[in-house]
Amino acid sequence: MTDTSKHLLVGIDLGTSQSSISTSAGVKKVVDSYVGWPVDAVARKILKKEVLFGSDAVENRTMLEVHRPLERGLLREGSDKDQQAIRELLGHLLELGGATEVRKSGGKVRAVLGVPAEALRVNKQHVREAMRGFVDGLIITSEPFAVAYGLDALLHAMVVDVGAGTTDFCVMKGRYPTEEDQRTLINAGDWVDEQLYTLLGERHPGMSVSIHTVREWKEKDSFMGKAPGPVTVSVPIAGVPSEIDITDEMKQACESLGPPVAEAMLDLIASGESEYQEQVRKNIILAGGCSRMPGFGSYLEKSMDEFGGGKVKVVKDPIYVGADGGLALAQDAPKSDWEKLPD
Repeated sequence: MTDTSKHLLVGIDLGTSQSSISTSAGVKKVVDSYVGWPVDAVARKILKKEVLFGSDAVENRTMLEVHRPLERGLLREGSDKDQQAIRELLGHLLELGGATEVRKSGGKVRAVLGVPAEALRVNKQHVREAMRGFVDGLIITSEPFAVAYGLDALLHAMVVDVGAGTTDFCVMKGRYPTEEDQRTLINAGDWVDEQLYTLLGERHPGMSVSIHTVREWKEKDSFMGKAPGPVTVSVPIAGVPSEIDITDEMKQACESLGPPVAEAMLDLIASGESEYQEQVRKNIILAGGCSRMPGFGSYLEKSMDEFGGGKVKVVKDPIYVGADGGLALAQDAPKSDWEKLPD
């Protein structure tokens, strides 16, 4: 792509909860990873749209068939609607990023697409097909690798990417990672939401609240360790609006994520060559939406004390770090790395 004025490079982070795009034109956009179609003619009349995305889909979910296509970090096999949802979501992101207009004007678009590690292993062909017709060249990579590339953490480092559907681990060894360099857990943000929802239901049996609301509470007030302050919410109980303190339940739900993540992190470090393990322990990068949880980085650091200690760095911008890393890779990738995607 020699005439850069006519072409666009794109990094996309396709996540379970949020998806973001970063382009060589300086555009950055993020959307919640929900896609919804009106369920009937009445819904279409009210909404005046054929498809809704992100928060619009969640807010209008009673009128929609809503899909969150990467549940648990995977595209469900055999689900035509989820495959359609992935394609709609990617097309929407590319339109927000200006890629659609570039192609209409005769330009070329090349995209690096970061996906959960398990989706890369199991669903790569489906994701590839979803991009057909939207871009001219494609590289599909794992989200933690895109994060590492953007931060130039390519040697003796580990990315712990705690998203909504999965927690992905990737050890960087100065090359593209192999399957042996990576791990995936289903213990992640959605799992915490489910723990919190269950705990609150046990304590307040008459509570009427959706998992979407519980997720909002977690995203606003999650923490590990000492609570920054009391966590109180307003919720109907047996139909009566009530103010309740959920600090203990929030702490218990969030801290249930710590042990499995720490165990998998330490296990992956121990599986590497012994002379590099200390360097990796001192270069842990915590990314993903759950990286914003106060106390999480400190928890993981403490888990390494008995193994010689370590250092955890929390990324500054978890929303765009993956997309920015994809864009950096797109800018550096040689011609031989690109896969052509004919329309």
